Amino acid sequence: MAPAVEASRAWMGEGTELFLRAMRGHSDDALAGPTALPGWTGKHVLAHVAANADALRNLVRWARTGEETPMYSSPEQRNANIADGAERAVPYLREWVVRSAKELEASLGDLTDEQWHREVRTAQGRLVPATEIRWMRTREVMIHAFDLSGSVGFRDMPAEFHAALLDDIVAKRSGAGDGPALQLEPTDDERRWDVAGKGAPTTVLGPLSQLAAYLSGRQATRLAAGAPADADALPELPRWL
Repeated sequence: MAPAVEASRAWMGEGTELFLRAMRGHSDDALAGPTALPGWTGKHVLAHVAANADALRNLVRWARTGEETPMYSSPEQRNANIADGAERAVPYLREWVVRSAKELEASLGDLTDEQWHREVRTAQGRLVPATEIRWMRTREVMIHAFDLSGSVGFRDMPAEFHAALLDDIVAKRSGAGDGPALQLEPTDDERRWDVAGKGAPTTVLGPLSQLAAYLSGRQATRLAAGAPADADALPELPRWL
């Protein structure tokens, strides 16, 4: 479930700036060290974000030409791109992140109205209009800016991005049905989100930004779980993407 096109356009630019800020806030040595993602160094995150921009340009090409051009030839190729990229020197990865982001933005700017509405296939196999490409990129740069740790937190992201992210993840988790049932109740917003899943629903209370962090599988603070869970123990969630 993607937000409005205009919102995605603004958030993609803002997310890119957040990611670059997080990247520039680390020394080369720090980026070679661990991140919030198990088994991934900062170099893995940089390689993934840069390769993601290149992969999304394949979808832009698909939308422009009408010829099927998948993001990746296979999940194995995606993983290999990240692993191989993480072996590169940090200065190369920094340049790749910046260059690939600029190239993606430029290619998106060339699409016509008709091309924007052509269907393309995501890495998860969903057929979506090309208008979703900006939202797909927004999720990557916003969330991985947090994963680099340090200067960027979910609190630095727009509140409406948090709401759109919750809409997206709730739909995905509810459709899969492989995690716990949840009732998400922000303490700073009147909206509520229900996640279909296993067992009696657990109510999770907290700021909108932290609910978005939690549901995306990131470390969250200032959250509380209501009955039937222990107040100090939030339900564990399966992988989202």
